[in-house]
Amino acid sequence: MKNPPADLKRLLTLPEKFDEKKAMNRIEQNLDRIKEFRVILCTQPRLAGVSTKEPEVMEVKIGGGAVQQQFEYAKSILGNLAKISDAFKEGQFVDVLSITKGKGIAGPVKRWGVHILSHKSRKTKRGIGTLGAWHPAHIMYTVPRSGQMGLAQRTEYSKQVLKIGSKETGVTPKGGFIRYGVVNGDFIMLSGSVPGPAKRVVKLRHSVREERVPEASPQIVHISVESQQGK
Repeated sequence: MKNPPADLKRLLTLPEKFDEKKAMNRIEQNLDRIKEFRVILCTQPRLAGVSTKEPEVMEVKIGGGAVQQQFEYAKSILGNLAKISDAFKEGQFVDVLSITKGKGIAGPVKRWGVHILSHKSRKTKRGIGTLGAWHPAHIMYTVPRSGQMGLAQRTEYSKQVLKIGSKETGVTPKGGFIRYGVVNGDFIMLSGSVPGPAKRVVKLRHSVREERVPEASPQIVHISVESQQGK
């Protein structure tokens, strides 16, 4: 692609010379051997106004249509800015994927919710009674153990898209969102929870579960922009 984002050099070594036309002709000549197309996307944190400048690179499959149609669509979006409104619309259901909040090393009581032992138990109360039987002669993966809590990828299913807009819509509360700030670009408003802390990358996809699609998009009557800090 021509004129890639400058921050992409933080992750990849971009080629200085690349014949894009020659590469496209080579792909077009071998379309009969191709089953699907995937595009490489990267985020642009500078446009979102977050503190981090290192982009996230991900691979996304182009779905729908024949291989020729997928190829033509891939050429049309190559080097362009992909907006949230190009992939989703208000009222539909999406799945949300992200990395949850990391809570450090935690014991089995906090991490897995096991019962606290009696005060007369040996060595500890906030542990498990046994690691398992003599046979099999190893610890089963089902035994609750202490370890890293959180910081794992989780998927939230079937979140309805309430609104898609830009910064001119006026969704930033007074003083900005806590631990985020001011919304400087396009945004999407979902119904329900989203995993992960503020400023963490969130991936959206079309819902894999069959949901009843509403006839009309939700009507938002009022968006409160009062300060979240009570000021």
